[in-house]
Amino acid sequence: MGSMARLDELRPDLVEPIDDGAANHLPGRLMPPLALPSTHGASMRVDLPPTGANRLVLYAYPRTGRPDQELPAGWDLIPGARGCTPQARSFRDHAAELAELGAAVAGVSTQDTAYQAEAAQRLHLPFPLLSDDAGELTTALGLPTFEAAGMRLLKRLTLIVCDGRIEHVFYPVFPPDQHPTAVLSWLANH
Repeated sequence: MGSMARLDELRPDLVEPIDDGAANHLPGRLMPPLALPSTHGASMRVDLPPTGANRLVLYAYPRTGRPDQELPAGWDLIPGARGCTPQARSFRDHAAELAELGAAVAGVSTQDTAYQAEAAQRLHLPFPLLSDDAGELTTALGLPTFEAAGMRLLKRLTLIVCDGRIEHVFYPVFPPDQHPTAVLSWLANH
């Protein structure tokens, strides 16, 4: 890979994920009262929107890449795997609009906080990335996962959390860079 442009690239021939039903059990479910490590320093609760917000938009992504590291072998062939950097940048670019609709944003992956901090800084994210490297949230909710290069990774999905419950689920998410506009549209109508 070797260049930032490669991480930002969404090839037109990416394999689109299908709805395999792995998130059907999530709408209406209570969020566990977990606090996950955050790139903003302190841990963040996933069942409560941050102060000043009515909802939490919690988007799960497989893993961010780094400009100085190769992606796992066959990454582009895994449906829905590619696009974490473009998705994060798009949520960054729409964060103010989401806030105007009363929603705070946070990303979550199974990567540790130290790894996530590089992406948060490089991409100038105004919202935290949360680490579920211990698998607490993944296990508590039965979030859909896949295996790649010996890693257990989250499938891309977005939870809208309100009043301690999962109000809405976006799954599968494709294309990832356009997803925040779908979230904005849903929030504007609810």
